[in-house]
Amino acid sequence: MTVLRAAHVPELPRSRRTYLRAKRAFDVVACLIAAPLVLLIVVLCAVAVRLDSPGPIFFSQQRTGRHSRRFNMWKFRTMCRDAEAMKASLQHLNVLPLPDFKVPDDPRITRVGRFLRRTSLDELPQLWNVLRGDMSLVGPRPTSFGIETYDLWHTARLEVRPGLTGLWQITGRGVMSFDERLRLDIAYLRNMSFRTDLRILAMTVVAVVKRSGL
Repeated sequence: MTVLRAAHVPELPRSRRTYLRAKRAFDVVACLIAAPLVLLIVVLCAVAVRLDSPGPIFFSQQRTGRHSRRFNMWKFRTMCRDAEAMKASLQHLNVLPLPDFKVPDDPRITRVGRFLRRTSLDELPQLWNVLRGDMSLVGPRPTSFGIETYDLWHTARLEVRPGLTGLWQITGRGVMSFDERLRLDIAYLRNMSFRTDLRILAMTVVAVVKRSGL
């Protein structure tokens, strides 16, 4: 597979490259420490998804990652089995500018799916993506659409691994346009540090508990 690099973005300075290597080590260690509890929750969620509606337990979708590399991102399935086929018929209800797609009270979401989304438990399988190196715990959220949809200034977000959570997850994920989210991504890129990452992780937990932002 050919990997395209965002050519207009300069090479990262040595200090930033050192931080990114340490960030990767932190991601792996954190995932391994959390693994026993996460695996238990994953099993419980998998059983709930299986019992709630017919179809696969997990949902995989191509996303755009670092240096525009496409990868399969994993989630628990939260929609009915024919959700993709129903998308065209719901296009007129989309409340976000293209290429984003969001329908309030989406009829394709299952009962268990609504709970998983409210609690963000549907995102747990992405810890596998973090361990594989496709993603990081914190970073720009990976898009389902490819780099051909990006404007030139959008490609700055492709210099780092996409994240399980990020600034826009804690500030209003469901109501922001792609350009608005990109501005938050760029703000994160300019201020990347362990302190920033830990702050975002802590605020993500608060947002999940309060069901705000997420």
